[in-house]
Amino acid sequence: MDTAFRDEMLSGYALTEPGLVIGSPMLGGELLNEARIQVALSMMTRHGLIAGATGTGKTKTLQLLAGELSKAGVPVFVADVKGDVTGIAAPGDAANPKVVERAASLAWTFEAAGHPVEFLSLSGQLGAQVRATVHSFGPLLLGKVLDLNETQTSILTLVFKYCDDNSLPLLDLKDLASTLKFLSSDDGKPILADYGGMSPASVGVLLRSLVVLEQQGADVFFGEPEFDVHDLLRTTPEGAGIVSVLELRDVMDKPSLFSTFMLWMLAQLYEALPEVGDLPKPKLCFFFDEAHLLFDGASDALLQQIERTARLIRSKGVGVYFVTQAPTDVPSSVLAQLGNRVQHALRAFTPDDADALRKTARTFPTTTHYDVEKAITSLGIGEALVTVLSPKGIPTPLAATRLLPPDSLMAALPDADLQARVAASPFRAKYGQAIDRQSAYEIITGKIEAARAAAVEQAAQQAQTAGAPPTTASGLNTMTPAQQQREIARQAREMAAAQRAAERERAAAQRRARADARQRDRMVETGVRTAGRVLTSRAGQDIIRGVFGTLFGGKR
Repeated sequence: MDTAFRDEMLSGYALTEPGLVIGSPMLGGELLNEARIQVALSMMTRHGLIAGATGTGKTKTLQLLAGELSKAGVPVFVADVKGDVTGIAAPGDAANPKVVERAASLAWTFEAAGHPVEFLSLSGQLGAQVRATVHSFGPLLLGKVLDLNETQTSILTLVFKYCDDNSLPLLDLKDLASTLKFLSSDDGKPILADYGGMSPASVGVLLRSLVVLEQQGADVFFGEPEFDVHDLLRTTPEGAGIVSVLELRDVMDKPSLFSTFMLWMLAQLYEALPEVGDLPKPKLCFFFDEAHLLFDGASDALLQQIERTARLIRSKGVGVYFVTQAPTDVPSSVLAQLGNRVQHALRAFTPDDADALRKTARTFPTTTHYDVEKAITSLGIGEALVTVLSPKGIPTPLAATRLLPPDSLMAALPDADLQARVAASPFRAKYGQAIDRQSAYEIITGKIEAARAAAVEQAAQQAQTAGAPPTTASGLNTMTPAQQQREIARQAREMAAAQRAAERERAAAQRRARADARQRDRMVETGVRTAGRVLTSRAGQDIIRGVFGTLFGGKR
């Protein structure tokens, strides 16, 4: 064994505080078992990445770290996309030839052990169902999930403000949709005078976004009882950390549901946990298996929120670990926050693979012991390039490492065993039964129905007053609510039109009377003027003399 390599491994991975043992370093196929590759518990809040091609052992590395954290008293959360991690609840097979061979090569005493596990599910089929209320998301986070612009997010904020002021609980998606429809209707617009308006186009975008989210399965996630994130921080009476496994097999084709829940969970933890700074060990470690599902198709706003949460949640005592096939699956802004890395083998079968391999090799610390690009492609199953942060925050030397076998079962639990554990869980009683209490949807629907009934009664009263027959079984009472509203509006329009016609007729009669009076006045005035002119003319005087002559016997 190369002396420089031996000294570098012994000094680089020596710990004077509790840590997690990962495996033994290798050089040229030779193991150095006197030096153990390990990471300090206090550094597990620096986040990390477990990457590698399919079948190289990523999930078993996750299982190894989660089991060791549990034994060290650290609660763990695992997002299990394919169901591979369920075996962490059962002891491993000490007689498995591969386990025996691996333990012997590492000079490691294998002790099979299961770990305390709670199974969770977004659908309720594979564990205790986890839910969240729309209100707990808040308008800003929900706006990022829906990929809304600033204007649309401000409208969402207005809706939340209105519901808070009027005691309208927003619990599920139908509560939010019904509130949006009400506030954008003719009945709701006057209410917005004190809040500001909302354009029909923006409301349409919001409603369509809610429909898309609902079609992707998020409707089962929103509701009550809401999951309490403090339930992730539990330990057993013996001091072991409880591993909460979120089973996603039945919803893995709905990445929006998956990413929505993860983002909400991290945001809730950030809000609920106090600032603690550096701790001897984490309060909680998150492992996101198949992490590319969290980022595929995510909007820029959503990626910014994930980056912000990953950067800030460390000070709350929470470590976040992404498990995926290639480091390039994780955005650079998030990858820069990850201090602990376990890189399993990568394959370069295509030009894109080769490009990703070169990019990955350049991100590791420089070393004289390995050709990193070549080493990544030559690693075997259960082997990885490892570099972590030392207790001083310095990256440890890069080490090709043969990893320890997990002490738990390296296979999925049988379905019968899984369902028995789910049925016996205390979460079954706490979260199993959905609660549909009165919320915004029921309250607003009740108000609309009451207003509709009042409108029908008013229309009947108006009909009676006008001499028309009241509403009967053949009238409004047999119509649908929409038909009733249209009929009431039609009757109101007809009455208004009749009133306007009567007013126009009275005005026309008054105009005609005034015109006739003016015509008579003009005729009288014209006659007077004409008579005056006749009397003063010569012809007029001759006519007058003739008239007098006739009257008085021809005498003048």
